[in-house]
Amino acid sequence: MTFLSCTSPWTGALLRNSAVAHGRATLSLVVSLRTRVIVGCAIAVTIIGSAAGCMNAPQTALERLSEANRLAADLLIQFTKAGDAANRAVMADTDEASVAFAREAEQATQGVQRDTDTLRPILMGLQYSNETHLLEEFSSRFAEYLALDRSILDLAVENTNLKAARLSFGPAQDAVDAFRDSLEAVALVAPAKDAWRVKALVATAVANLREIQVLQAPHIAASDDVAMTRMEKRMVTSEAAARSALEMLASLVPPASRPQLVTATAGLERFAELNAQIIALSRRNTNVRSLALSLGKKRMLTAACEDSLRALQGALAKRGFPATR
Repeated sequence: MTFLSCTSPWTGALLRNSAVAHGRATLSLVVSLRTRVIVGCAIAVTIIGSAAGCMNAPQTALERLSEANRLAADLLIQFTKAGDAANRAVMADTDEASVAFAREAEQATQGVQRDTDTLRPILMGLQYSNETHLLEEFSSRFAEYLALDRSILDLAVENTNLKAARLSFGPAQDAVDAFRDSLEAVALVAPAKDAWRVKALVATAVANLREIQVLQAPHIAASDDVAMTRMEKRMVTSEAAARSALEMLASLVPPASRPQLVTATAGLERFAELNAQIIALSRRNTNVRSLALSLGKKRMLTAACEDSLRALQGALAKRGFPATR
């Protein structure tokens, strides 16, 4: 049996061909594996991208409708809160309370504006033309309401009628009492021959200041300029009568009583200054005007805004959910 030599030409060629074939098979396997890896990575990237797309996908129509309903309900709540706080600012009996309630009303008003701005693009995206129209109707009415409400709150926080009332029932009352006490001291030491005249003049002077004091309350509460002017004329007449009584007393009382008379005159001047302040504050009439606006024009605007919001809620409630496959 004859064996081939490993060194023969034929054997070398055979080995070389075998190596080449083996190399090609190996290369083909490597290329196949690399292709599979690349395709697998591409598929993984596609899957991951699709998942991310689903996570960031826009809200469904159902979700947007639900959000629209929530915002419409919150709009009515915030609007009601704003109106209630503004009314409490008007009715508050201190400057601090008026300012606090006015700030609360402003915060609720900002909530109304935020809800409106958020709801508008949702309705437009859903192509709800009727609901969008109702929201715009509310926005227009709310703008008018807001302008009026700001004027009312500016008036309310001034509290001029309340300040006038405090002056009337506080310092002005004290000034009249001090005036009365000084004149009564004068009457006690009046000469016997002039005692009745002195007492009559003292009573006249005190009564005239009391009349001014009595007129202050209706003046503070009045909203009519004509009525206030009429009361002011009566005040001027009463003050003149009181001054006249003091002048007549000066000619009747003894020198020892003159210090009391000087004190009474100073009390009259003090009361006259306070009364002038009371009239000026009362003429501003900020509390009366803010209350009148709240009970009049603002109440009508409030009702109109609420009608628009309730109509919007009703329209959204009637919207059916879109069919799904």
